[in-house]
Amino acid sequence: MVSEETRTATTSTPVSVRDPADPENATGRPHTRAWVTRLVVVAVVLSALNLRPAITSLGALLEEVRDGLGMSGTTAGVLTSVPPFCFALFGVMAPRLARRFGAGAVVCAGMAAIAAGLAIRPWTGTAAGFLAASALALMGIAVSNVLMPVVVKRWFPDRVGAMTGLYSMALALGTAAAAAITVPVTETLGGSWRWGLTVWAVLAAAAAVPWIPLVRERGAGRPRPEEPPARGTSATVEGTGTLRITRSRTAWALAVFFGLQATCAYVTMGWMAQIFRDAGVPAGTAGLLLAVTMAMGVPLSFVIPRVATRLPSQGPVVVVLGVCGLLGYAGLYTAPAAGAWAWAVLLGIANCAFPLALTMVGMRARTGAGVAQLSAFAQSTGYLISIPGPLVVGVLYQHSGGWGLPLALMAGLLLPQMAVGVLAGRDRTVEDEAATR
Repeated sequence: MVSEETRTATTSTPVSVRDPADPENATGRPHTRAWVTRLVVVAVVLSALNLRPAITSLGALLEEVRDGLGMSGTTAGVLTSVPPFCFALFGVMAPRLARRFGAGAVVCAGMAAIAAGLAIRPWTGTAAGFLAASALALMGIAVSNVLMPVVVKRWFPDRVGAMTGLYSMALALGTAAAAAITVPVTETLGGSWRWGLTVWAVLAAAAAVPWIPLVRERGAGRPRPEEPPARGTSATVEGTGTLRITRSRTAWALAVFFGLQATCAYVTMGWMAQIFRDAGVPAGTAGLLLAVTMAMGVPLSFVIPRVATRLPSQGPVVVVLGVCGLLGYAGLYTAPAAGAWAWAVLLGIANCAFPLALTMVGMRARTGAGVAQLSAFAQSTGYLISIPGPLVVGVLYQHSGGWGLPLALMAGLLLPQMAVGVLAGRDRTVEDEAATR
């Protein structure tokens, strides 16, 4: 099978609308301002660094936040369910916003929303205010989540695997860094969890800066205006129609896969440090263990997309990641403290289902417009599926008095995750499936 990078490179079409911030000029020849492309790379990497610290920094200090705001275990479960809820609610809006304002402008606004939410939420003084400010930050994350594959497909059509790996690696790095250093930073700042959470707003504000030159050109990051509609669809070019994405079995399989892996990921980010702390692990070490889990994605998020684009089916990768997750949950149940580092590594490998899912989004559609719709559908539907997970884990934890039932639930969810992942990994495109149904 020809790799995604090769296939995409051979099918891309020239741009016919003059756009100074476009990779190609009006004649279809490579644009001479290479610095613009480099700026896009910098913007993508910085943005990816900010797509998870709002969540993992909170996970590292969840006990302190619960005490400071008087939260019960159930309320904390609601708090850990807010990220997927916001991703489902706001992610579906991203393609429409990108059509109107351009993907660069939307991501820039998203980074500003993250910065504002992170700066406000520690100082609201109530659980409701904390949730509302968190939702603002998560809204910015949601639209950026959906548009990252679109920006990659648009600007780097012949390097989908490599660029997906790069921003997935940056995302994992930001995730791990927030888990690892939030507790030490909090201690350095006098032990105030409020300042420990606030500092992450600075990184988000910095990420908005590289997008500003691109915002001036509203076409930046939009799909090519003259991409032909996919066979059998009403239209696949943004602004002229929509692909009937719900007719695709692969789109549904990918959405369910995305939802189940997101459930595992957000339970891990929200509760894993607490699992270790309940097993007698010190708070600082528990934060480091969570950081190890997140840090596994740094190298693997770069490697897995490159491997996946070279395989005829991504099913074997899905199964390997799922088995690692089963072993990790079994270890947390039997010996959470004694084998803590091993379980952290195994669950970190399992969490790399996320960059794999993003890679499959880019591979299962032929056009930039198709990728935008598939990304919005898979992520919004997937995050909707994942909403109950962290909440159910919190309720089970509070009412059972231990982690046996929550861990059994998480292990059980890995089985359907592997099944639908194999289906989503088959070599086909949503355009073809929508055309034949």
